[in-house]
This record gives sequence, C-alpha cells and structure tokens, in this order.
Amino acid sequence: MKPIRMAGLLMLLAIAPAVIAADYVTIPAGQFVSALAIDGSTSRIAMPSFAMRTEPVTQADYLAFVAAHPEWRRGRVSPLLAGPQYLAAWQGPLTPGPAVPARQPVTEVSWFAARAFCAGEQARLPSWYEWEYVAAADATRRDARGDPARNQALLSSILAGSGNRPGTIGRHRANFYGVRDINRLLWEWTGDYAAMFPNADARVAGTGATLALCGGSALAFADKNQYALIMRVAALTALEPADDAPRVGFRCVRDIHGE
Repeated sequence: MKPIRMAGLLMLLAIAPAVIAADYVTIPAGQFVSALAIDGSTSRIAMPSFAMRTEPVTQADYLAFVAAHPEWRRGRVSPLLAGPQYLAAWQGPLTPGPAVPARQPVTEVSWFAARAFCAGEQARLPSWYEWEYVAAADATRRDARGDPARNQALLSSILAGSGNRPGTIGRHRANFYGVRDINRLLWEWTGDYAAMFPNADARVAGTGATLALCGGSALAFADKNQYALIMRVAALTALEPADDAPRVGFRCVRDIHGE
C-alpha cells in the first residue's frame, strides 16, 4: 500500500470516534422577525426548539463520511450531485493533505452532499429561518442585530475573507447558544432557499422548493442595516445545488421530538 494512502487511513481511524460524537446544542424556542421580507412583508416567526451542531462540519468529519460512503468520494460521485470542484483542494479521494487542516470547515461540497452527510448523522440541513435565528445572536445576546458595531465587525470579517479559504474553527467566542463560527468563517448551505426565489426560472429544474443555502436569492430585505447578510445573499445567489465553492460549507440540525 502506498505511504500516502496508509497515512490517510490511519488519520481516518484516529478521527472516527470524534465524528460519531458530533456535538449538538439545544436551541430554545422563541420568536424573531426575519431580515427577509418575503412577498414584501415581515412577520414575527415562532421558532420551535431544535438542536444544532455547535461547529461547522470539518474536513476531518467529512473524511470519515466519504470513507464510510464510497459513493460520495471525489471521482465517484455523480456529476448530477456534485460539480467538477468537489473537494478540489484534497490531494486525493481519501487524502485531504497537509494544506487542508483537519479543523478547517469542509467546503467545496454540494448541497446534495451536505444533505447526505447530515442524514448520516440522523440530522438534516437547517432551514433558512433556523440558521438566521441562531446567527442573530452574539456572545451575550439572543438577538444582537440592532448593534451597529456588531454588524460592522461581521461585514469586516466577510470583506477580509473574500477570495480566501476559511480559517480553522474556534478563533472566535461561541455565541449565546454555544454555537461557533456561524457568521464569520464561511457561507453555509440550508435546506430551503429555492422557496425564496423570486421566480421559477431561478430554480433548478425538477427540484421544487426544498433546495437551499444560507442566503439564497431573497425577494427583499426588511432590515437594510444587515449588510453582511445582504452580501451573503449576493455571493450565494448564483449557486445551484450541485455547485461546489471554496467558501461554502454547512452544519446540521436535529428535530427535538415532542416539539
């Protein structure tokens, strides 16, 4: 067996227990007003409680996933489900390589691949509202969107990271809920952004209204002060579910039974 292949397999064995024990935190029920104005109007949204991964899915997590699910390895996945840049930064199908840190969020994965990963954890991609609800928090407040300094800091992070691959997870404090890096490191897929498209031509043929990434092509913004969120929408609106981009990753959520 080639040394590089053996190294990849040994790394896989070392990280597998951590992947199985992915950390989820309960997000309590509550109400909030979305920054999006669907059909030109806003409303107070009642959010049931759910559980969210405390961190984005990492390169190490995804290595374990593709090792267990060969159909999602680079070179084997259907071109209908992932584009030519799928895991392009990896040295090989089971070898991320030294330029891809294990604690870096996995990117260059399609919406289809992200959904399959979450299903393997008995989870799913978050809805847009679930993602926005959690992302509204800072370290001490459930909803910090009215703080101009916070909004400017998020915008500065996006501008500084533009064109670069995400850094490693954990450089910033967890937010009020105990969730890390939901605003600063990368874009994140969600489960339903096609439902926010302004017309049917913006959707992928045959997919209906259940495909999405964080930001989607929204009809309007009720809160024009959320510049970082507007930039997120602008950056992601051109992507289709099979696309793979160097700043697009994901995290998973789980329903809480009885809610």
